Amino acid sequence: MKVRVLLADDHHIFRDGLRTLIEKEAGMEVVAEAENGRKAVKLAEKLAPNVVIIDVSMPDMNGIEATRKIAAETPGIKVIALSMHSDRRFVLGMLEAGASGYLLKDCAFAELAGAIRQVMTGNTYLSPKIADVVVKGYLHRTSDDSTEKAAMLTSREREILQLIAEGMSTKEIAAHVCLSIKTVETHRRNIMEKLDMRSVAELTKYAIREGLVVVDG
Repeated sequence: MKVRVLLADDHHIFRDGLRTLIEKEAGMEVVAEAENGRKAVKLAEKLAPNVVIIDVSMPDMNGIEATRKIAAETPGIKVIALSMHSDRRFVLGMLEAGASGYLLKDCAFAELAGAIRQVMTGNTYLSPKIADVVVKGYLHRTSDDSTEKAAMLTSREREILQLIAEGMSTKEIAAHVCLSIKTVETHRRNIMEKLDMRSVAELTKYAIREGLVVVDG
């Protein structure tokens, strides 16, 4: 039986290339693609792939939140992060959300194929550079106040914080996540209180710093 793979990345050309490589690999097939985390969660629930290969930085819903939802709603699915980011906040965020692997996009395809096979056996795979980041991250995180603040936010609050930082209005967010405007306003107020911030500009800077939103360039 082939390993069924779902690809989630906001760059179409990257997904095309990765699909071609995976489908040339014996015993693997790509069952669907998603351009953002929200679609990845829906497709994972609908199609139940064996493995989701997901970028960390995506619009609408980032890879960390998407992984958290996939792990909670369809726990049998293995998630592998494939990202250009090696910052410890991304790496630790993905692993704590439930990812079984983390590789950098400059890895050889043979390494990714090996990682897919390894997580399918119930193991975790980290590329050597990422393994080093994990060790150093856990050694230094005890004094990181921003990490403690981030942990205070609920999954819905982190989701809304990302959309705020991406420039959506309260009305747009409400329509996007199927909540009332009043509920979104309540979430926004709670986020500001928990993070001790007073403006959207402060929230946006925080979201970028914590890896919820990435500025390209």
